[in-house]
Amino acid sequence: MNYSHNDENFPLTRFESMLKTNDILFFDSSEFENIIHYYLENGKIALAKRAIKLGLEQHPTSINLRLFQVEILVIENKFEEADDILDMLHNLEPTNEEIFIQKANVLSKQDEHKKAIDTLLIAIEMSSTPSDDGDLYALVGMEYLFLDQFENALIYFKKCLETDTSDYSALHNIVYCYDFLDQNNEAIVYLNNFLDSNPYCEVAWHQLGRQYFAIKDYAKANAAFDFAIISDDTFVGAYIEKGKVLEKLKYYEDAIENYKITLALDEPTSFALLRIGHCYEKLGQEDMALQFFKKTVEEDALLDKGWIAITKFYMKRLNFPKALHYINKAVNIDGENVLYWKLFATINKRLNFLEEAEIGYKRTLELGNYELETWLDRSDILTTLGEYEAAIYNLIQAAEFYPENTEIEYRLGGLHFTIHQTEKGRFHLKNAVSLNSDYSFIISELFPKLNENLMVKAIISESKNTSN
Repeated sequence: MNYSHNDENFPLTRFESMLKTNDILFFDSSEFENIIHYYLENGKIALAKRAIKLGLEQHPTSINLRLFQVEILVIENKFEEADDILDMLHNLEPTNEEIFIQKANVLSKQDEHKKAIDTLLIAIEMSSTPSDDGDLYALVGMEYLFLDQFENALIYFKKCLETDTSDYSALHNIVYCYDFLDQNNEAIVYLNNFLDSNPYCEVAWHQLGRQYFAIKDYAKANAAFDFAIISDDTFVGAYIEKGKVLEKLKYYEDAIENYKITLALDEPTSFALLRIGHCYEKLGQEDMALQFFKKTVEEDALLDKGWIAITKFYMKRLNFPKALHYINKAVNIDGENVLYWKLFATINKRLNFLEEAEIGYKRTLELGNYELETWLDRSDILTTLGEYEAAIYNLIQAAEFYPENTEIEYRLGGLHFTIHQTEKGRFHLKNAVSLNSDYSFIISELFPKLNENLMVKAIISESKNTSN
């Protein structure tokens, strides 16, 4: 029910006036129910509790007010108290389906999802109006989702949609289940059957297009999105998805047109701006591409794909100072983004700013990027900087993730020889050559001073002969 404080006779206005003046006014139970429902919908829990307390003082036998009390107790995680009230209510009205629904809610909150399902099924059996059971079917479906039983969830979400063909939440959940089960073709069959009876359902056409997109049938996906747009020519999501399909088909100008329609229909989205930028880049219109990449980060400075697009735009054109300028901006906005630090390190390395590059690789590793390339790049920079001990420690850490790796072993061998730890150098170098002798060039490239080291030459030669 919609309330208006402008209506002086309205129960909500009277109720709040009563709270301010401490006068006691009478409300019938249905008025209390509407007031409580309003407060709960608007997140005003304290006021809802006041209304329940006063309501029960005036109507102590009201089942519905007690059910609202249970709802509040569940919100507060007071499950035992909620159970006690529900048991009392069940004794009073054993065939009241709402009591079973609330009991199922209590069980669900305690992760007793199987028991919640059994309780909801009892409520469905008790229902006197099967045509209105859509909400109950949806609750059962959600409980099956909690149990990761997607096949069973599908059954009940389908029942839900059969009860109300305009229940798009149920339709989305059906598609979600098919997606999780990797059953794109089954989803396509279901959606096509649904559309036979509901040919102007834009949401179903949209979901059908997404399924065709997933199996890379772009022509059918494009047709499905066209029908979604015919059904609702203001459907922003359909234009976005159609733009993505057109990109796959390399119709970049048409894709731009669809993305721009979304900008006219609604507030600009960073996704649409970014995709327009990429399309212009594919068309070779660099100024327009850059313009839209910049609009992307202006619209959403937290979207990493926008900053990465600008940075890579300049990197591709070998304009590393500009690339560094933008990746510095990105890092200042979000210093925990591993993708930013990886680019930061790469760009500084290209500019020969080795200390900064090393910092970038170190932060990349600290943030959980354990790619072999990252470990090796950091090691090589530390070696160039003469930080041999740090390079060795870095490679030892890398070896925990990549044991018996040829590139790590050659580097460890070279580093240990460089700091005159001959036995360790011999061990790692022999291990490296036995793993793959073709990588012996690493020694000459990273450790040129060792080219004339007779022991190193002998180890490599001997190990090569042994492996042959």
